[in-house]
Amino acid sequence: MIKAIFFDLDDTLLWDQKSIKEAFVATCKVAKERYGQLDPNELEEAVREAARDLYSSYEFYPFTQMIGINPFEGLWGEFLDDQDDFKKMKEIVPDYRKEAWTTGLKKMGVDDQDFGYELAERFPQERRNLPFVYEETFKILDRLQEKYKLLLLTNGSPDLQKTKLAITPELVPYFDHIVISGDFGRGKPDPSIFEHALSRMSLKKEEVIMVGDNLMTDVLGANRAGIITVWINRHDKDQNEVIPTFEIKHLEQLFPVLEKLRCYNI
Repeated sequence: MIKAIFFDLDDTLLWDQKSIKEAFVATCKVAKERYGQLDPNELEEAVREAARDLYSSYEFYPFTQMIGINPFEGLWGEFLDDQDDFKKMKEIVPDYRKEAWTTGLKKMGVDDQDFGYELAERFPQERRNLPFVYEETFKILDRLQEKYKLLLLTNGSPDLQKTKLAITPELVPYFDHIVISGDFGRGKPDPSIFEHALSRMSLKKEEVIMVGDNLMTDVLGANRAGIITVWINRHDKDQNEVIPTFEIKHLEQLFPVLEKLRCYNI
């Protein structure tokens, strides 16, 4: 019998990709106003490419892969966490942000380090001002919390994930527990973080389901831990070798899944 639901945060309940996109749009608009010849879309792509390249060159990159922190979170996170690798990130990310934006500008034919710094500082402000939650999120959580325990299981820096929750404070009260990979020490898809979440809820793997958007973290990790998986595929992504137990396109479709599991006494 299903007693609890584990939810991923980013791009499952929060629309993080849209928040990042809109922060780029707002910041690149400033660049367009300063340098009229710039194409904002091309600048965004240039900065994204520079960010990915730089991010993968740092000594903390393997740590970010294990914990689950992407390059664009590095463009706005502060990483005020106690762990040594987070301390290294805190030291480096200001230069990382400036370098990513300055390199992007150079690709557009603009060599202006001061303006690169200005944009690098503007982007985090825009991201904090632009939290997006999927329109069905609160309605679905309202219904689910009447029958199920809820746990939030998210990869990332505790400081950054708590910042996301602080700017969408309505989410937090729904959850009995919040598990962040940076606190635990390993991220999805490592099965140990799922086992840790089970222990926090005092439940067996057969008593929970995992809902998430990422096949390679949410679904793969829960599969490895023996937990029923629900892949929310809002944007018609192609499935790879990782097979979820169920696939849905909207959180509303969780209810037929739960009913099916109830009928089979799972």
